[in-house]
Amino acid sequence: MDQDNRSVLLHKFVIMGPDIVKIFTEGNPPRLGYIAGIILGDILGLKWQLVSDRRKLGKHYVINYSGENIPGAFRIRPDTLLFETGIRSREINISNWRNLPVFFQTKSDSDIPFDIFAASFFLVSRYEEYQEFNPDEYGRFKAAGSVAFRNHFLTRPVIDLWAREFARSLLKKFQTLAFRRNQFRALMTIDADEPFAYLGRSLAENISAFFHDISKKTGQASDRYGCITGKDKDPYDVFDYIIDEAGHFSCNAGFFFPVGDISHFDRNPDWRHPLYRKLISGIPPKYFTGIHPSYYSPDNEVLLTDEIARLRSIINRDVTESRFHYLRIRFPGTYRNLIRAGIFSDYSMGYSEETGFRAGIARPFFFYDVIADEQTPLKITPFQIMDLTLLETKGLNIDDAGAEIKTILNEVAGVGGTFVTIWHNTSLLDNDKCRNRRELFKITLECQRRAEEMNRI
Repeated sequence: MDQDNRSVLLHKFVIMGPDIVKIFTEGNPPRLGYIAGIILGDILGLKWQLVSDRRKLGKHYVINYSGENIPGAFRIRPDTLLFETGIRSREINISNWRNLPVFFQTKSDSDIPFDIFAASFFLVSRYEEYQEFNPDEYGRFKAAGSVAFRNHFLTRPVIDLWAREFARSLLKKFQTLAFRRNQFRALMTIDADEPFAYLGRSLAENISAFFHDISKKTGQASDRYGCITGKDKDPYDVFDYIIDEAGHFSCNAGFFFPVGDISHFDRNPDWRHPLYRKLISGIPPKYFTGIHPSYYSPDNEVLLTDEIARLRSIINRDVTESRFHYLRIRFPGTYRNLIRAGIFSDYSMGYSEETGFRAGIARPFFFYDVIADEQTPLKITPFQIMDLTLLETKGLNIDDAGAEIKTILNEVAGVGGTFVTIWHNTSLLDNDKCRNRRELFKITLECQRRAEEMNRI
């Protein structure tokens, strides 16, 4: 079996088991409950329970997450992170365990050499993004500032990989323990930053732009005239092509549309324009339609709420999915605003300048508000690949971009995670410039399909 197929099948050693695992700890720290739910529940498929009274351990499998000595238990000497409240600066020192980078090292009497719960919480909660950081020009946390990037593991889903090795360690002590078989999934998403090149504007705006094209000799005057008179299709409207390809490759898909007011950063059509409303409402119901909140909305709850109401009026159903324009999120305020606005699924978790795993994990998870110290109902679906990151920010050619996509996809498939890509309609135009980009798009969808088929074997 070749290396790619082995990476896809490695996660299949686990199956569902009925036995409960009890985690003995001091008190009932909410951070521990949250991350145990992800590692033991979501990834490994175990039933689990936090216990602080030794008399309630019974004859169950026990993970000892305390300073006490419990014979027969699997021991993890805890870091203090999950017992704290608020945020404090942490020093991260990386060591190696089974060819994986780890931190929050434990004492020698532990069964694994690091606190998997604390390290996973640090990454998935985005703990480091609550602290002061040097933002980029758009106010975003930079990939280069992350622990994962600085220590060269941003392109690996380390939480999933840690969990797999953790399961193997548990099996050495508890030979009858059984785990879930995880299912690889793929999702193609489209950000429609500029749905139209010419359409969707008022008559006055089009007349003004038409004469501007003539005076500046841009060569666009005839194209604009053909579109606004209905003779030609708008060149940015390639949504039929995208939907056809999604159907051909049996791909799950989601579309994010902006309906905010025009600004220097927002170039979408007027949300009231009938052609734009027709485009949005015409997305097939088997694919979800989400809000692409405008540039200034992450810090403005009123603006965010208004935009969600606009999209709701177009599609005539609740709007529950979002991805922010420019991926502008700040912790915890942006996500708090989403929850209050009625959004319960966000797809903004990733970097614009790098591929990989911003939260260290290859599957959806619920947002944990570190300041309030509580799990929220907002589900985060992280993405790993964005077209513009590969083709513009990193300036890769099509072959190198394809190789990077396959590398990340194999990482996700290897742990039975969810592979999520972002594409823009303006990257997939029907012209010579985008011909190779369309080919890359098709290659990606084909690789996704093959990985999903392999997973079902």
